[in-house]
Formats: sequence, structure tokens, C-alpha cells
Amino acid sequence: MNEIKHRSAFSFAFPIMAPMGISLFVIGLGFGLYATSQGLPWWTAPVLAATIFAGSMEFVTIGMLVAGFDPINAFILTMLVNGRHFFYGLSALQRYIHMGWKWFPTVAWMCDESFAINMGTKLPEDVDEKWFYFHVSWLNYIFWVFSTFIGGLFGNLLAAVDLRGIDFVLPGLFIVVFLEMLLNAKNNKIRVFGVAGVVMALIMLVLVGKSLFMLLSMTCMLFVCYVAYKWGGVHLD
Repeated sequence: MNEIKHRSAFSFAFPIMAPMGISLFVIGLGFGLYATSQGLPWWTAPVLAATIFAGSMEFVTIGMLVAGFDPINAFILTMLVNGRHFFYGLSALQRYIHMGWKWFPTVAWMCDESFAINMGTKLPEDVDEKWFYFHVSWLNYIFWVFSTFIGGLFGNLLAAVDLRGIDFVLPGLFIVVFLEMLLNAKNNKIRVFGVAGVVMALIMLVLVGKSLFMLLSMTCMLFVCYVAYKWGGVHLD
């Protein structure tokens, strides 16, 4: 029975991850092109993708490699760019338990895309959720590293291809996932918090700009949720 649920988990995960893989492939190509355009060897992009595995920070790392060694600035930038991982990592703690050997790679390969899919997908009974989480994570990782490899290896040939506008595939996917979670929410409290999060993010974007709005808006959301839970008696489950 467990073996059947394991196979069902991959069969269920792959069609979901295929559109994600296409969008990641385009962005990964761009990252590979960017790395080679800065005079770095072709293998820089896939090595950074495989070891850092944080898309935004990888782009920033290229600039830091070109600028020179500055570990303090690198640490600060990493916290600002990828500080959001703390927040959704905490919210996934109860999901990623009792996974055995699958726990470490699933946690290590967690990113925006795998978190959105794993937290937002309603699984049928014949799909093992732990295997599903694992398959989503490793597929996401492979798609990203492979795309940066192609981008770095064939950067000069791909530079002439016009890919304008196709980068909206990934934001569009996030919008669809968010709307699906909103429409399938168990109660109106969850919908209110979801809409409030969007409004808060837009306000922070206007107030502080693109570089800081994500970290500050998620900090505010965490504070509001804590206050609502601790003193307001709000339980979303």
C-alpha cells in the first residue's frame, strides 16, 4: 500500500511541477546568461545554483563576486534578500515531520516555489504527502540547476533569443496558487488574513521599495498573526 502511495505521489507531483519547471528554466537561462556576461566561467551559474539554491541571492552573488571579497556585506545582503525563508520555514515545521531520510533534502531544497506548491496543494487520499513534498522539492532543485547549466554553457548562443515577457510565467503561477488557496480556504478568517497580507505587502512596497518590502511585510504579517492568535482568540485551523 505504501509503495502504491509512493508512486502516486510522483505521478501527482510531476504534472504540477512541469509548468513550474518551464518558468524556472527561463529564469535559469537568464541567470546563466548574466553570469557569463559578467566575465565569469560558464560553470559559475550551475555551481552557485547547486550550492546556494536561492534564486534572488544567486543574482546578487554574481555582483559581489565581480566587486570583490566583502563577507560582512554578503551576510547583510543575504539576510535582507532571503530573510523571508525564516517565516515560511517556521510555518512548514508541522508538515515536514516523520519523513525519515527525506527530511533533510526536502528542507534543504525548500524555496518559494516548493513551499507554495507543498502548502497549497490539496492531496487525494491515495497520495503520500511526505513523498509528495520530497518529489516537489527535488524536481524543483533539478529544474533550476539544469536550466542554469544550459544558460551558462550556451550563453552566447542564447543571448540572441528574444524572451521578453516570458518571465511573467512564474509570478502568474504564484498568483494562481494564491487564488486557489484563497478560494479553497476552510473559513473566512483565512481569506481575510490572505487579503490583508496582500494589502500589507503593497503598502510596504510603496513605503520602502522593492529591496526591503518582502522582509518587512512578512515581519508585520507574523506580528499581526501572533497578536490575533495570542490575544484575539483567532485559530485558523
